[in-house]
Amino acid sequence: MSGLSISDMARPAPPTPYLDGLNAEQRAAVEAMDGPVLVLAGAGTGKTRVLTTRLAHILATGRARPWEILAVTFTNKAAREMKERVGKIIGEAVEGVPWLGTFHSVSAQILRRHAELVDLKSSFTILDTDDQLRLMKQIIQAENIDEKRWTPRHLASLIDGWKNRGLMPDQLGEDDKWAFAEGRGQDLYRIYQSRLKTLNACDFGDLLLHTLHIFKDNPDVLKFYHDKFRYLLVDEYQDTNIAQYLWLRLLAQGTGNICCVGDDDQSIYGWRGAEVDNILRFEKDFSGATVIRLERNYRSTAHILGAASGLIAANRSRLGKTLWTDDAEGEKVQVRGIWDGEAEARFVAEEIENWVSGQRAYSDSAVLVRAAWQMRAFEDRFIMLGLPYKVIGGPRFFERAEVRDAHAYLRLVRSPEDDLAFERIVNTPKRGIGDTTVQKIAVTARAMGVPMTEATRVMLGTDEIRGKARTALGVFLRDVERWREQSEQSRLDELAEIILDESGYTAMWREDKTPQAAGKLENLKELVRSMGEYDTLEAYLEHVALLTDADRKPDEDEISLMTLHGAKGLEFPLVFLPGWEETVFPSQRSLDEGGTRSLEEERRLAYVGITRARERAIITFTANRMIYGRWQTVIPSRFIDEMPVDHVEARSETGYYDSGPGFESVSQQPDAMASSYSSPGWKRYQANQQSGRRSAPPTINAKATLIESGGSDTQGTWRAGDRVFHDKFGYGTVKKADGSKYTVKFDKAGEKKVVENFLRELP
Repeated sequence: MSGLSISDMARPAPPTPYLDGLNAEQRAAVEAMDGPVLVLAGAGTGKTRVLTTRLAHILATGRARPWEILAVTFTNKAAREMKERVGKIIGEAVEGVPWLGTFHSVSAQILRRHAELVDLKSSFTILDTDDQLRLMKQIIQAENIDEKRWTPRHLASLIDGWKNRGLMPDQLGEDDKWAFAEGRGQDLYRIYQSRLKTLNACDFGDLLLHTLHIFKDNPDVLKFYHDKFRYLLVDEYQDTNIAQYLWLRLLAQGTGNICCVGDDDQSIYGWRGAEVDNILRFEKDFSGATVIRLERNYRSTAHILGAASGLIAANRSRLGKTLWTDDAEGEKVQVRGIWDGEAEARFVAEEIENWVSGQRAYSDSAVLVRAAWQMRAFEDRFIMLGLPYKVIGGPRFFERAEVRDAHAYLRLVRSPEDDLAFERIVNTPKRGIGDTTVQKIAVTARAMGVPMTEATRVMLGTDEIRGKARTALGVFLRDVERWREQSEQSRLDELAEIILDESGYTAMWREDKTPQAAGKLENLKELVRSMGEYDTLEAYLEHVALLTDADRKPDEDEISLMTLHGAKGLEFPLVFLPGWEETVFPSQRSLDEGGTRSLEEERRLAYVGITRARERAIITFTANRMIYGRWQTVIPSRFIDEMPVDHVEARSETGYYDSGPGFESVSQQPDAMASSYSSPGWKRYQANQQSGRRSAPPTINAKATLIESGGSDTQGTWRAGDRVFHDKFGYGTVKKADGSKYTVKFDKAGEKKVVENFLRELP
């Protein structure tokens, strides 16, 4: 009853009709109000409903007022959905919950209130990745470090990792110090942080890191937030990194009323700092914690859940739960062994066409790949057949160059200390201000310890800058100052239009005759239009800085093509999971770099993939895969054999594999094989299978099938006179064979010597 007066306790309890539709476990999670609570919510068990109902229950029962609740999510989209759902439950708008947002947006609010405690102004700029890399490059160059060997992107990744672990420069260990430029990592991190403060800027990691250290170093500030927040609600707790974990631990020391909702079986972001151990040790961290498991699934069929549960049971690092449903068993999870990547794409496309012919929508289907390079074959096939599709996770609107330029103008208007914005647009469009002049200004600014705008004013009072550059810089500074004054009176969209017109930026694209110019102008129009939804420049820039890929809106009737990581939180009636082969999934890099820990995360990723499916899940693996430009013979993923046989229907479309859970014997499918493949080697292999002789299956060393023409192994695959195909040289005729080397007379490229691996059967 923390925070309630005696009169509050004497009031009759308000009606709670919103609890009626919850199952027993969900209701227990909502009503467990006091002390630490961990809700282990399996995939499709109503996690979001529990979280929003719990927030609504706190408000409806008067346990806390809207501004006394801290609710953190991982995306702006999730925060918006929570507000909307809570509003529907309690029958009124919940805009009065000011502390409902992402970790970064909430941290930004706190940091702006206490910026001076970490030597910043409240108007600090939040840098995006592009600006971060530019700043890293400047520092590396200034320190005379070989940027080709020690790249800005590598340094940015290291620093981001250190910040995710809550480490400031002076807290790095020896291994961290030596992770970059032969022991220079700590110095560069320190210089980078110093430059950020000079710029009055933060990167994403700083929002949490600075707030964390404000709490640690200022007990009075921490107590203020202890007194302020009666309840803490945390979504997707399994995805928190160390800094977020420490941040939450400090805030939870107040009332102790922290409720974390998450699923240890869906922790798949270790590569970006997430620590599954945070959720695994919840009961140790929060003494007396209540743990509630949500295991009833409302999304998928019984067979899909059975396959997924059996697979994830192979992981040791988990708290344990088993998903179940009252719904029908549905179709078993289908596993198909296919000859190669192109055949796999053909198979998936045909299945989708059959699906749509049954009066289902393209948008009901999704292809979820382990790595982005797998998408090409599917895109090629979809384009060829005219199937509508979209790639989720591609470049966003706000990442386009013209939009970034417009934002740089707005950032400089808002904050004259923003040197990165100054450098980006001081000569965009061209004003006759060369790189040498900009470099002079940067050197002077660093020497004086002032922003580049101030250094420019000082230098214009001397003879250091002359000619056209001097005039252009004077006009530019006056324009920026005028726009800053106008920002106090003008609407944001009007201000943006004035800046783009008066700066000459819009005219630059109007005069550009390239095919891309029209699209860029349309993007600028859309940008200005969207700004009309924001009251202040500060609110708009912060919104843009905190946007994530997950904030995208659903599109039209199209197949969704995305990585498994991008699919988390989504669901589709029909899901394809291609590429389930060793070295692809689990990926070789994960196994090499992380061992058992990474293998378990890969298995969690497989679990996430299967549980995205509501009605049908189809897993495919190939006998041969083009990996980074080379054809390789591959074997099925270990994850396939880990799924329970009772929930899987497995069959080889090629006859290459005939073992494993539920696979039918190749000898029982001769007609299917004959209709699919007709090379000599394949026919001989098929005949051996039917006659009972167990010869080795044909291997592949090119794009589609291995052609065997008889003779000894040393004779190679082809003989003189055979017609072959090469990806670069096209069609040709074998003139001479020397083991695995061939002299080929190509129809258009002439005579070439090639090795066997680059030749294949005629497509």
